[in-house]
Amino acid sequence: MLFADPASEGLMARKVILDVDPGIDDAIALCLALFDPRLEVVAITAVGGNCSPANATRNVQAIIEQLDPPRWPRLGAASPPDAGLPVNGRHLHGVDGLAGVEFEVAELHHLHPSEKVICDQVRGAPEASITIVALGPLTNIARAFQRDPELPSLVGEIVMMGGTVAGPGNITPAAEFNMYCDPGSAQAVFRSRSTKTLIPLDVTNRLVLSFDLLNRLPDEATRVGRFLRTILPPAFRGYRQRFGLEGIHVHDSVALTAVTEPELFSTEEMAGDVETMGELTTGMTIFDRRRVPSWRNNMEVATEMQVGAVTEAIIRGMNDAARRPKLP
Repeated sequence: MLFADPASEGLMARKVILDVDPGIDDAIALCLALFDPRLEVVAITAVGGNCSPANATRNVQAIIEQLDPPRWPRLGAASPPDAGLPVNGRHLHGVDGLAGVEFEVAELHHLHPSEKVICDQVRGAPEASITIVALGPLTNIARAFQRDPELPSLVGEIVMMGGTVAGPGNITPAAEFNMYCDPGSAQAVFRSRSTKTLIPLDVTNRLVLSFDLLNRLPDEATRVGRFLRTILPPAFRGYRQRFGLEGIHVHDSVALTAVTEPELFSTEEMAGDVETMGELTTGMTIFDRRRVPSWRNNMEVATEMQVGAVTEAIIRGMNDAARRPKLP
């Protein structure tokens, strides 16, 4: 089964909320999304994960200021998950999430919490017209659903990067990072009546960007090129030191590509849930794949992608972003 292609339904850009925990990979995905004419990024909401909630909020602002996109979206501030963050991504993303570069940011006051921004944007848009692209832990979305119990039926779709179906985890043998960070929220979102699509590690792990990527980035004279050339070399060093890998995974950019170029992915309807406790299984995503399942299907799960085409789409998106002019 293939994703529905929003481009086939008209010329209007698809309204999206990007829920992110930047993170170098999230930063790349933001570069792609903010300059893509197929998307209207109405809000970017920060969530703790790769870095602390405070750093995630600051990093979203830093990325926006560095890129200066044609339209500045509304921003949402992250707050800690109820049980705190059990892990972080500093081994790959640096102490602050953005390779320790310490970009300067203007001081913003009175940022609303991310879950309020999500509720406001969904409520303020025509029914089922907002897609939430969740690239971090699902804390904000679960809180938004708790804050406004009607919201799950008002969201058009939630595209989530995370979990595994048959493969191992990447933070424990059983759990993927985003699910492990806040399994209670992940379970609440999985069990909600929203329309959901999951892009799991089984798919995203198949794409590795080699060091040659640096030769295909936009010129350093452009804002996007300068930003990417600043944050990407430390990512390559982190993957080499941590995994012995001569390349990097860009899980979040793959998930974003599933939104913009759905024809490159295949999905299967599945019944999924998240384990919230267990010495070895906390954060594990479970799917009822028995011959006669008793769980009801509740999401689409990506099972295949055209790796070469997705790779080229990501690289093309980076370069297109550098050429996109400012609106008058």
